[in-house]
Amino acid sequence: MPYFVYKLTDFPLRQLELQQQFGSFKEASAQAKILRNQLVAGDKSTIKVIFAETELHAEDLLSQVREPQPLTGEDY
Repeated sequence: MPYFVYKLTDFPLRQLELQQQFGSFKEASAQAKILRNQLVAGDKSTIKVIFAETELHAEDLLSQVREPQPLTGEDY
């Protein structure tokens, strides 16, 4: 399965923009770091690497809202 690098923008609506697709995590991670360094200060976008079967599956995973992890006594 390939690794996808996406640029996510949450304002005003969540937008997913595919940057590139890679066969290995090492390549995808390196590209994501380059793209993160190129973001302009104040830009609300984030760069994410996702492992998925297809581009559609990757976008589905990135679109899901995840509940925050519960806080334990040590996290306060």
